[in-house]
This record gives sequence, structure tokens and C-alpha cells, in this order.
Amino acid sequence: MEKYNIAPTDIGRLEVGTETLIDKSKSVKSTLCQLFNEHGNFDLEGVDNINACYGGTAALLNTLSWVESSAWDGRYGIVVCGDIAVYEDGPARPTGGCAAVAMLIGRDAPIVVGPVRASHMEDAYDFYKPRLDSEYPTVFGHESNVCYLRALDGCYHRFTHKFEHAARGHRFHLGEVDHVVLHSPYNKLVKKSGARMLYNDFVRYPDLPIFKGHEKTLEAFAKLLPEKTYENRDLEKVFTELARPMYKNKVQSSVLLPQELGNSYTASMYTGLLSLICSWHKPQVDANGEPVDTNALAHGKKVLMFSFGSGLAATMFTLKVAGDTSHIAEASELELRLKERIQRTPEEFSSTLADRETKYGKFDWTPSSSTEELFPGTFYLGNVDKFGRRSYKRVPVSPFRSSINYGSLAFHSRLGAADDGRPLPATTASSPAVPTP
Repeated sequence: MEKYNIAPTDIGRLEVGTETLIDKSKSVKSTLCQLFNEHGNFDLEGVDNINACYGGTAALLNTLSWVESSAWDGRYGIVVCGDIAVYEDGPARPTGGCAAVAMLIGRDAPIVVGPVRASHMEDAYDFYKPRLDSEYPTVFGHESNVCYLRALDGCYHRFTHKFEHAARGHRFHLGEVDHVVLHSPYNKLVKKSGARMLYNDFVRYPDLPIFKGHEKTLEAFAKLLPEKTYENRDLEKVFTELARPMYKNKVQSSVLLPQELGNSYTASMYTGLLSLICSWHKPQVDANGEPVDTNALAHGKKVLMFSFGSGLAATMFTLKVAGDTSHIAEASELELRLKERIQRTPEEFSSTLADRETKYGKFDWTPSSSTEELFPGTFYLGNVDKFGRRSYKRVPVSPFRSSINYGSLAFHSRLGAADDGRPLPATTASSPAVPTP
């Protein structure tokens, strides 16, 4: 809200997706209400959504439905996706990470969600957290990878059929979109997923130009049952090689933050989206040395999104750029903020997790770590009292940042009301769906 000067009173829904639980009853959203209550806003629909890495997408779909419903009062919705991904000492620990993303949902957004989407839901035990005295998950890594690819197949298969039905038979394949953003537990799985989607295109449309000249190599895979190919290394190798240009052109620009931050569960796919947006607005010059209008280049781009959460739940949908997104890239300051991080050794990281284990679920304690290295404006845990009630503090905001004005210069969702009491249309140029890490 501070980055984009959004008035807290103009938010009518606040929904959270997370699997980093600190209470079996009280929602994380209710804690975030402090940021709105202090401005007099208590009318905030929505609570938490929990299903591994999928909760953020569930929160997004719920908020979109609210905006499209008769219950919508004209105000914006905010979706928050955030997690701390930590693992027991072992091979999974280096894939961990953390991030939080917030998105503003409302009218006149420069990023528009497409009307077609498809989901895949199953009962699976590939990754889950049955131990309530520990934040570490139980993980079956190989099975989780297969679950991911099976869900990807299911979503892509259903999405293409729904799209083609709505488009009266127009064929859908990866060539129809400019970019693909995938949930990213680790980058190798993202590369495998791009190859898997290309294999799905081959199963449906082997006559596509990308397969020309490879008929002999691909002949061996033409009659295989897709559900029997998840462990076929020959197929994976061939399609990974075929997908290299596609990965470079459509996927690579979305992996900056997932690679830099590690797995962030519910936030993972949306950090990929922010990475992509920022890549569109890197300064460019044309052949004559003149600056390129990056907004013109980004306008109209279509992005295919795939969200996955173990257990399992997955959804595929599209986004389209319909307005100016340069302010999102400008406000995020990704490269600067990544450079300002402080490097720590693996030993320090493991030591911190060992200390964290002793505090997890405990009452009546105060964190002893220093706050001197936290970024200006960071919220942090101040205390857990003897009843388990948590209180938070904030590092002072930098005096060098722009002042916040929640007045007439703020984004406003309701500037007045019509005779029937319904809100008048907003007069701002845009009310962006803003991903902010």
C-alpha cells in the first residue's frame, strides 16, 4: 500500500494463501487486519487458504470471484501469498527459501486474467506436514515430482480443450502464448515442465512446425500412453532438447526471483510473474541508439500460468497485458534489493534453523536476534506472551523514501456514490494487479 499509495480504506477484501502456520484457529489474515483497522477499516472479507503451495492461487481465484459478484462493493481486493520454506538437515534443505507477494485486484487493471482456466485435484501424500510440533514437512521427492507433472498434464489437457471449445476449434499450443510462468520448487523441475508441455503438444498436434525434421526421433514416442511416460528418460531427454529455444524465449525471463530466493511455496509462481514483468521493462535501445518504448513491447503479451500445491491441487490460467506495467517494475527495484542482501554461510543458516527449532510452538519468549541488518520498514516478531499471543514491531522506514499520501493522490476505488448507493466508476487511469515481493 505504501509502494503504490493505496488507501487502506479502499480495500474491501484481504485474502491470504500460506502453509506457514502458527495457529490452528486464528488466521494470518486477522493479524494483517492491524494495518487496516488503524485507518478505521474493519469491513474486510476473506480469511486464509491452505493447501501447500496452492493457497495463494486459491486466494486469488476467490478474490476474482468476489470482484465479479453481486456482493462486490466497488473496492479493491488484496491477495497475499507468503511462506517460509525450511527442511530438515538433508538434500532438500538447499532448495528452501522464503518470499511474500501481494497483488491488488480490481477494475481497469493493466494485467487481465483470462476467462479460461482448468484444474487438477487429487488425494496424494507426496509432501505434507502431519507433525504439529514441527514446521518441517514429510517429503517423498520423486513422488512429488511425478505428482507435479501429472497435475501439469491434467491442467494442460483440460485447458487446451476448454480454450479450443471457446475459440470454436482454434488450436491451442505453446506457440499461442508469449510466456509461461510455472510454480518453481527448483529450476530443474521448471525445465522438465516446459519439456513436458511440449510433449503434450506433440501428442495432440505432431504436425506443428517445431516437430518438423524430428519425425524419426519422435516416432518412438508417438504411440506411448502419456501416463506411462513420467519415468521415461529417453522421452525426457529428447523433449528437453527440443524445448531449449522455447524455454529461453518463453520461460527463462520468469525464473530470476525463484532462483535467487529458493522455493517460497505459495509465493513461488507470483515471484516468477514479477520477474517476468521486470524483464519487460529493462532499458533497451533500437538500432539507431534510441530508447525503446518497453510498454509498447509488453502490451498485449499473453502469459500461461501454472500453479501447483502438493496433496494435491493445481490450476492453469492465462494473463494478458492490457495496460502500463512499467510502474510495477519501477517500484519493485528488484536488482537493487537483491544486491542489498547480506550473504551468510550454510553453517550459519543451519545454526539459525537449529535455534528456530527450539522456539517453534513455545510460549513466553522474546526474540534475541539483532534487528540492525533488517531492511527499513521490515515487520518482525517482537514477543510471544505466556498465552501464545504474538506481537509485532517495525523497523523505522527510511527517511529518504517518498512520503506516503493516502489522500487525493492515492489510488481510490470509490470516489462517490450514485443515486442508488452503488459506487461510481473510478477515475484513476489504472488500478493495477500489482505483484510486490
